[in-house]
Amino acid sequence: MKKIISIFKNKEIMGRIFFTIMILLVIRIGAAITVPGVTPSGELNNAMNQANAVALMDLLGGGALSNFSIFALGVSPYITSQIIIQLLQKDVLPALTELSKQGQYGRKKTEMATRYLTLMLGAVQGYGIIKTMENSDYITINLETNFWTYAYIIIILLAGSMLVMWLGDQITTKGLGNGISVIIFAGIVRSLPIQISTAYKTWVKYNIQLGDTAQGVKGALQFVVYVLALVLILAFVVFIELAKRKIPVQHSGKSGGQTQSMSKASFLPIKVNSAGVIPVIFASSIMMAPSVIASFITSDTSAEWLKIFSYSETVTMPWFNGDSWEMPWGLIIYVVLIVLFSFFYSSLQIDPETLAENFRKNGSYIPGIRPGNETERYVKKVVNRVTCIGAAALTFIAALPVVLTLTNIFDGNSSLAIGGTGLIIAAGVSLELSHQIDGLLAGKTYDEVQATAGRE
Repeated sequence: MKKIISIFKNKEIMGRIFFTIMILLVIRIGAAITVPGVTPSGELNNAMNQANAVALMDLLGGGALSNFSIFALGVSPYITSQIIIQLLQKDVLPALTELSKQGQYGRKKTEMATRYLTLMLGAVQGYGIIKTMENSDYITINLETNFWTYAYIIIILLAGSMLVMWLGDQITTKGLGNGISVIIFAGIVRSLPIQISTAYKTWVKYNIQLGDTAQGVKGALQFVVYVLALVLILAFVVFIELAKRKIPVQHSGKSGGQTQSMSKASFLPIKVNSAGVIPVIFASSIMMAPSVIASFITSDTSAEWLKIFSYSETVTMPWFNGDSWEMPWGLIIYVVLIVLFSFFYSSLQIDPETLAENFRKNGSYIPGIRPGNETERYVKKVVNRVTCIGAAALTFIAALPVVLTLTNIFDGNSSLAIGGTGLIIAAGVSLELSHQIDGLLAGKTYDEVQATAGRE
């Protein structure tokens, strides 16, 4: 309560909050404007309630894909471009590797390269989305379907995506939090009240209207259990986001002008989920790629082989005596990809060889571990063990709504499925905003102390 009062008293924080809300309001207005010449169908809304790649695209677009708005692409091309540039900087492309070592100048050049790549990826992704949705009867193009019509729609989508990026930059500079993350966060938070309201109507309101007391009590209990499960999963996500493995580190240094060195103890924190939601985005992009590629080649996107790459569907497999059984190949591939990308991206985030070299240069060491190769092997072993836990937790959270949908536990209403990428993003952004507000409050307190000391 004291923190909330301090926030309201702090003019800078209130100004940043107001600015962020205004930008998000502009984005919501844009998300309500459908692309001219295109009519979304009811099937599109149904697709958004499924645990599939299209729903993830809507998530990264801040909920703008559900009515094929001018902001339908959202920040998805920008996120993909950032990931690709980060990968290329890891000694893959020497020019980008060199830029990463050139400070502010290098960051500006890298950001420019990311934006150019965003334009190219956005154009390809926009055409793929248009064809996929058109072939799936999610949208109807009311104009003559030729090259110029597709170019017209792609330009609108690209313009919307670049505007969203610019608005995100404004939030980062003048508002609260990282602008891109806050935009995605707003789209996720927008859907949570709708989800809880749907659960209430399904289990409580409907049974009350029927007048069946027993079913009403049962429905109320189901609703309470559902809300508790949602809270517990959210708490689990926050715990995983905050969980760290601390490696003790000793730093040798000189004290004053004395020759005798003294050691200072500290910790090297390694996050359990150091890869964040990047593995899920990567895995979903790969799962969606076959259907996008197929849309370039043929108008038949309902081919049986494409179901293998859909983690929300099962594939019918032949069995003995003419029988058959269902196999969730898409879910299995999805889980394997998340685990692989978790290890891959964690190794990019934490390079044991570079870490060991920096320790050697700074005179730092891990107690009981020799500097050099032994330190590198030890850090690598710890990172791999921690990543195992992080990858398992990330896979559980991301795959939970898919599993709940496939098991039909909610009687076909997949919009009630809990878990998923949205919760991970929401928890991460919430913690980031909380830390930034704490920093601003601490800065204000320091300024007040200085002002008081000056008056005295």
